[in-house]
Amino acid sequence: MKYYYDLHLHSCLSPCGDEDMTPNNIVGMSKLLGLDVIALTDHNSVLNCEAVMKVGAENNLCVIPGMELTTGEEIHVVCLFPTLEKALLWNDYVKEHQMQFPNRADIYGRQVIMNEKDEETGEVENLLILATDISVMDVKRLVESYDGVCYPAHINRDSMSIIASLGDIPPECDFTCCEVSSSGDVEKLRKAYPILNDMLIVRDSDAHYLQNMKDAQNYFELDSLSVESVLEKLKNK
Repeated sequence: MKYYYDLHLHSCLSPCGDEDMTPNNIVGMSKLLGLDVIALTDHNSVLNCEAVMKVGAENNLCVIPGMELTTGEEIHVVCLFPTLEKALLWNDYVKEHQMQFPNRADIYGRQVIMNEKDEETGEVENLLILATDISVMDVKRLVESYDGVCYPAHINRDSMSIIASLGDIPPECDFTCCEVSSSGDVEKLRKAYPILNDMLIVRDSDAHYLQNMKDAQNYFELDSLSVESVLEKLKNK
């Protein structure tokens, strides 16, 4: 069966995310757009995943806990996990490798933690968008130690992408898939970077605002839908 996905969404926890990106609004918009599975991937944090997962479960929407990690090379990598518990353990690891620089909400935006009722329960004090000291060369091995899957984000962009930073996708990274944003030409990228011919290409919205979320267009063919089946697809094409 075809299951429509968007595996790169931000909530109001990301400082560049709109405050309307609340758990209920994200799930509600996902359902209106016809999506079957989403992943919440805030910058360097998973602290709103629990709320979105709870709302998703109440609305027959599969929600994968995740994070958009910023590596030491300033490369964005989408990291997805089979359970909230694994995601929170990864969150603890990342926190140890983050620069501790206080957020200026008046400059960068608030970093709001919410519960499943869209009630604010706190804010993250340190700025989340800064690079960690985790190398892109190590990230797949590290994420897999938490039973997760990861892939380089928006590789066609001129900033915060693996190609922009390194000029290519090093085989040593051992990625099985990568993300091309909606504006990217997949065939042109495959000609320019042959390594992509052996990788699964995913197309996500990277939405920071409700209006940037995309209609159901991209899908996986799976026997049945679950977090585990999606992660297996990303691992094995």
